[in-house]
Amino acid sequence: MMTSVDTDLMRVLADPLRLHIVTLLARETLCTTHLVEETGARQTNLSNHLKVLREAGVVETEPCGRFTYYRLRPDVVESLAGQFADLARTARATAEANLKRSCP
Repeated sequence: MMTSVDTDLMRVLADPLRLHIVTLLARETLCTTHLVEETGARQTNLSNHLKVLREAGVVETEPCGRFTYYRLRPDVVESLAGQFADLARTARATAEANLKRSCP
């Protein structure tokens, strides 16, 4: 039973703007221009966040002329969701078994 969550991925998604980007990309594939319009972030700031998401494997790119489109990788989100589901199952089993460490 897995009881830990990918902390590197959690750090990447903990940033509010990156989480907002991921939420937008869950709904549709967007280019940087669209993401600037949707988030209100500056283009350079947004590009830095997209680089972090890309390097973490959360998003993938698709060149289209002079634009780059970004797409969320659902398998990464599903993996993280599965890790949280495992964690919840472990917590439920612990609570049901009333497992607790005794104090010295």
